[in-house]
Amino acid sequence: MRSFAPSGLGFTAVLSGLIMSASVCGTAAAAEDPVLQADHEFVRAASKGDAAAAGKLLDNDFTWTDAEGRVLARAQVLNAMPTPALGNEDGVTVKRQSRQQVEAFLVGRDKNYVLRIWVKRGTAWSLLLVHEVALGRPAAAGDTEQHECENPCKSIPYKPKNDTEQALLSSWEELETAVATRDAFAWAPHIASEFTMLGSTNDHPLTKADRVSTLNLQRQTGRGTLPPPVVFVQLFEFGDTVVMTRIEALEDDNGDQCADGIDRRPFERQDRGQLLAGAR
Repeated sequence: MRSFAPSGLGFTAVLSGLIMSASVCGTAAAAEDPVLQADHEFVRAASKGDAAAAGKLLDNDFTWTDAEGRVLARAQVLNAMPTPALGNEDGVTVKRQSRQQVEAFLVGRDKNYVLRIWVKRGTAWSLLLVHEVALGRPAAAGDTEQHECENPCKSIPYKPKNDTEQALLSSWEELETAVATRDAFAWAPHIASEFTMLGSTNDHPLTKADRVSTLNLQRQTGRGTLPPPVVFVQLFEFGDTVVMTRIEALEDDNGDQCADGIDRRPFERQDRGQLLAGAR
């Protein structure tokens, strides 16, 4: 069973409505792109352990989740800078998702990946989260029995503040219901075509087609797992995009539940949000 710092949170991050593309690296590109420049500055500062330089780029709601599930708040990061899983990020692959007020960088090398989400408040960009994921960890065994999914399929411990949040949460519950019932046809409309998911129990980043294939196989074999219950949800709305962070209750080696899930997701602000990317 993993544990979190008392003031830390376990998150799932979700991005919706962002466009995934290969990012352009280099000094000239960064000079013309304030978000790319800021991301490069953060990577340099973090790789050197320079908390003062990194702190200038962090959002007030910033969190850093490492590959072991430990989550650090902004003050904790500035007090003791974590060692980045990818160092100075030499030789990495980079994909970028862009929206009006949200930018996401998905960076990887071998089995180690990092999701960074930048947000625009007023005229300034700041780093909302860093989420590190190590792929290839053992997955829980599938279950042939069909169990009832109450949380998060029908209800979660969160009261939406406006119509946007209500629409997104309704879409999310329908998505999780489709996962619980292994229904790829019902799942697909909630997922953007450029969807990318980082999951520690997978051996590569998953695409929409990968997840559809998995759900179809689960339906054929009758084996699958229920979405874990959610114990905490937080939504950040930035223009046409909402970023969700949440804590899931997972089972430890003894079969007992513990608040240990980390999930981050962005949703597009539409009548029904679509999930674009996530890390857990």
